[in-house]
Amino acid sequence: MLKKFLFFILLLVSGTVRGQVVYEDINNASVYEFLDELANMKVITLNSAVKPFSRACIAEKLREALAADDLAAANPGGKAPRLNKRQRKELNFYLQDYQFEKVARHDHGDSLRLADNYRYKLGFLALKQRDMAVALNPIGFHYRDSLFTLSIRPILGFNWMTNEHASEYHRWWGGSVFGYVGKNFGFYANLRDNNESVPMSTTEYFTTQQGAVYKYSLSGAVYFSEMRGGVNASVKWGSVGIMVDHIAWGDNYHGANIISGKAPAFPYLMVHLNPVKWFDFNYMYGWLNSNVTDSSRSYQTPDFYRQVSYNKYIAASMITFIPWRGLYLSVGNSVIYSDARVNPVYLVPFFFFNTLHATKTSLTNNSGSNPQLFFNFSSRQIRHLHLFMSIFLDDWKLSRFTAKDQYNFTSFKAGARLSNFPVQNLSVTAEYTHTTPMTYDHFLSTTTFASNGYSMGNYLRGNSQEIFLSLSFHPVRGLQVSTSYTVAKHGDEPPYLSGAGNSVYQVPFIKNLAWQGHALEVSLKYEFVSNGFFLVRYVNSNNSVDAYYQPDFLAGRTNTVSLGINIGF
Repeated sequence: MLKKFLFFILLLVSGTVRGQVVYEDINNASVYEFLDELANMKVITLNSAVKPFSRACIAEKLREALAADDLAAANPGGKAPRLNKRQRKELNFYLQDYQFEKVARHDHGDSLRLADNYRYKLGFLALKQRDMAVALNPIGFHYRDSLFTLSIRPILGFNWMTNEHASEYHRWWGGSVFGYVGKNFGFYANLRDNNESVPMSTTEYFTTQQGAVYKYSLSGAVYFSEMRGGVNASVKWGSVGIMVDHIAWGDNYHGANIISGKAPAFPYLMVHLNPVKWFDFNYMYGWLNSNVTDSSRSYQTPDFYRQVSYNKYIAASMITFIPWRGLYLSVGNSVIYSDARVNPVYLVPFFFFNTLHATKTSLTNNSGSNPQLFFNFSSRQIRHLHLFMSIFLDDWKLSRFTAKDQYNFTSFKAGARLSNFPVQNLSVTAEYTHTTPMTYDHFLSTTTFASNGYSMGNYLRGNSQEIFLSLSFHPVRGLQVSTSYTVAKHGDEPPYLSGAGNSVYQVPFIKNLAWQGHALEVSLKYEFVSNGFFLVRYVNSNNSVDAYYQPDFLAGRTNTVSLGINIGF
């Protein structure tokens, strides 16, 4: 069924494809933050509720900003804002990288001309042919002709941390490749090996760092590998692809609360449609790791016990309406289900999964499905100001909103960022997150909102709240000086029990404090080439109550200094 579905989609687009799609890692924070800054100034429009962005989308937004700045320069008395000196340098810096993407003509007739102007500015070191280069910015080997585009890039990095308790490290290496074939298809692959002196992001730890499937050594150090990539086909108004990657849904500046991207990358089918300016649609169908052994399919070989886990899947969609420029209203839903093989009803992107859940299970809660509903609001209608809010609803009823002793399973996030006002190159951010107990859990261990044991929701999980405040200053191109203050609380985690006589809906919010963290952070980051940066960070933190929720070397009051370098994503 799945193979036939994919073949049909590829056959449908094969004759009408005009663009190519390769996705940019959500960890490439610099370019995502620059696009956010441009959108906050109303230089570009941006739907930031669904990440990752495609490289073609990023390229188009950068060229849109360049065209808008040229227009503002030609009309100095107009209302359109001009980029400042630092922003123009940033724009040219990122266009160096995204020159590979061919952007179809949409609103700006000079998009292709701009792409051609940047075509060969690769910083040649060798191979000075017209279509081929070994370059420093972006670092790697690059080839492009009228039919085929290929970019091969190294990945290398090291981060060293020290405080009163210990000194620890994280190092990684690997490579990435992406390319386009004709006007039809894009492909990408990214492989990196990691080594940490101690695990930094287990399923229990409260950290925004992405999770991993660890391999432990006798020395206590851990190793893990990560593979991302995919193949995609696209038309002017949408795309379809099969990928293994991280996903983040919900506007945020410090951890999404719909789909956070914290869980290890998992395989998924993706559909994106943008047929008109006022409508954007995203759908994904993913294969998750349940980490729950299926004893009926597990078996004993002559030498070993073959352990097989229960199947686990997610289907999710997000519809975004844009009634006015800068205003994005999104509604979405998802379902986690297990046991059966791929259910074709969840392959229909536009279905309301909660109704399918009710029909499929005959309203029997323990039949192996767990639906969710979510909303996202984003407004950049006031220049310099981004207002946003996201709501995740798991198990809820209207009557519980007014009841004194009953609670819904919800997560709420709201915040604002003020960019380049009243001080140029300065951003001020405030964000609040509130998640009730049980929100991402389920009484069936095979249908929790998790993969590989990592919650796919907010990194603090249920029964938590967080206040995040930050200042970020960009004095010159590539240099970011930031400070932030985070205070977070997490209550105890009672077992999720369902049925008559159980009070799962009466668990109060943070009645018993299990963990509390305060962190004051100051960091300096300099991006010397595209995807290459130095990082210096100081964190004064106080993680109290239960040490179960952070590495031992971060327990209690600590002053941690970090030094790092990264090349490639």
